[in-house]
Amino acid sequence: MKPRSLIFSAILFTSLSASGGNFPGHRGAQFNGTASEPQPTLPDTFSPTENVAWKTDLPGPSSATPCVWGDHVFVTAAVKETKKLHAIALQRTTGKILWSKPLADGFALDDKSNMASPSPTTDGKTVLFFFGSGDLFALDFQGQQKWHVDLLEGSKNYFSFLWTFSSSPTIDDGKIYLQVLQRDVPFKQFGLQRGDPDTKDIPSYVAALDLATGEELYRVTRPSDAVAESREAFTSPTPVTIGERRSILIAGGDDLTLHNESDGQEIWRWGTWNPNRIGHWRLVPSPVTGDGIALVCAPKKAPIYAVDLETGKLAWKSEEAEISSDVCTPLFYKGHFYILNGERKQKHLSCVEPKTGKILWTGDLETRAKIECSPIACDDKIYFTDHNGTIFVISASTEKYELLHRTEFGSKKVKKLRAGIVPAHGNLFVRTHDALFCLGKN
Repeated sequence: MKPRSLIFSAILFTSLSASGGNFPGHRGAQFNGTASEPQPTLPDTFSPTENVAWKTDLPGPSSATPCVWGDHVFVTAAVKETKKLHAIALQRTTGKILWSKPLADGFALDDKSNMASPSPTTDGKTVLFFFGSGDLFALDFQGQQKWHVDLLEGSKNYFSFLWTFSSSPTIDDGKIYLQVLQRDVPFKQFGLQRGDPDTKDIPSYVAALDLATGEELYRVTRPSDAVAESREAFTSPTPVTIGERRSILIAGGDDLTLHNESDGQEIWRWGTWNPNRIGHWRLVPSPVTGDGIALVCAPKKAPIYAVDLETGKLAWKSEEAEISSDVCTPLFYKGHFYILNGERKQKHLSCVEPKTGKILWTGDLETRAKIECSPIACDDKIYFTDHNGTIFVISASTEKYELLHRTEFGSKKVKKLRAGIVPAHGNLFVRTHDALFCLGKN
């Protein structure tokens, strides 16, 4: 029998090789923020006017990270004037809009985000678009609809969620994994009904759908002892291989759980980072795995927790105040975690050993703006943006913190930028509210 490490390495190599220079979803082919590599033509320096292959105006804002496959780039947009949620495909080499489909009704439920925030994802044949309205659409690369599922089943109410629901779907081995972690009771916010007012007990759940048909394969209730907003999570399902078993990690509701991918049944549960059951600790960062460890971030400047994937037991937790993340999902790259703390007065990026939690370095990013963009790595560089559109390129060296490049993509009207910076096919794709940039040479 092959050692487990060799089996995992083979799976990792096969997945990365199959995807080439593609970036199929918001955390990449390995669900950990790593892009396919090598991509030796990525630009060393860039700006809104330097090393721009093309720029395409978009009909509305979105915080969704673009996904890239072959000659297609997929993005979403919420159009304020028409109150429509669009799925958009652009030609990767030219930026030409190939199609823009107004698929669902809606724009925003609050002033923090909009209903086009979940990121699109693809397996190379089918591309998924999910919206805060509860609508999940499967389209082919020509923009033809394959199927549509309404997770709210036609209800005029919204998810039992304080802000705008925006968990992204995950594709793995022909299945779609979705999580809906929400409050267990209905309520009103901003004058809008959240959850069915006639239902006394609203479940949170994990579901799997068939990618080809949209048929629901299973839906399992995920119980929680959390209260109020702490039951809510913006996180997304994270597939992981443990030995020869494929499983799904779910973070939220004050706990981290591992589920069997075949039927959704819970394998283990670790928790909690919230023993006092604080009621406003919604969870935003998704779990990330590496070197046998699952990393989960407690909210509101609380610690990072590392859980052993085999046993479900706590391996370590962070002690230093800088090692925390309220919004940004950490990165696992070339054997190390990179944790982006974008909430404190001083924003930090830290390089951490997975098994021990040892901090190899912490760098001060020297920005006063919030950072809610999750870092993405490629060819020994780490990319992300702050709220005001300042893009950072940091060395992924384990020796020291080094800022390689910093440039401004924001403006007075372009703020609260959260979309990931995507390296794909030798270019960088940068989504602002009203445009998509392709950086580098085509």
